[in-house]
Amino acid sequence: MSTTRIRIGIAVSIALLASGAIAAETMQKISPEMSFFVTSAGLGKGADLGGLAGADRHCQQLAAAAGAGKKQWRAYLSTTGDKPVHARDRIGKGPWYTAEGRLVARNVDELHASNSINRMTALTEKGARVNGRADSPNMHDILTGSGVDGRAVVSDKDTTCGNWTKSGDGAAMVGHHDRWGLKDDEPSRSWNVASVARLQSG
Repeated sequence: MSTTRIRIGIAVSIALLASGAIAAETMQKISPEMSFFVTSAGLGKGADLGGLAGADRHCQQLAAAAGAGKKQWRAYLSTTGDKPVHARDRIGKGPWYTAEGRLVARNVDELHASNSINRMTALTEKGARVNGRADSPNMHDILTGSGVDGRAVVSDKDTTCGNWTKSGDGAAMVGHHDRWGLKDDEPSRSWNVASVARLQSG
């Protein structure tokens, strides 16, 4: 397991919850088609996002500050328990475009198969690129709590930091937006299910 710091971001428009803080950015001109972003900032409480409602609210606020608040934004997150919630069921039907107006996926099936998410397209709501493993600091972890198909992970271990309410004593499934894994295999390069990470506040 790796240790990571948490930040957010996917929406009906998607916001993917990223880990760590992104350096100061210059606001780019945002495409009116933007319906997908990696969050540029977190809440400062690790993976305690206030549950799904708090995560969605954070994504909505970031999008609004970037001029995209008229769309409904939801965090790409799953939860576990007796009534699991699956990320793929929360984000609409697509298509999804970046802040530059580049298509990353036409529909839910493509988003979870042959999508175009990578270091060049996984932009923040401000249109900025997010550091990958080749950069310092490495910010490629994205909170998802999801399996490769976008559904909640079935496990006897914590994969959602207590359904996004724990600030420092949980673990969560994360993906790698830069498609760079710890091993040279496809699972560890996944954008939404690369590894389970121990989390700390930040």
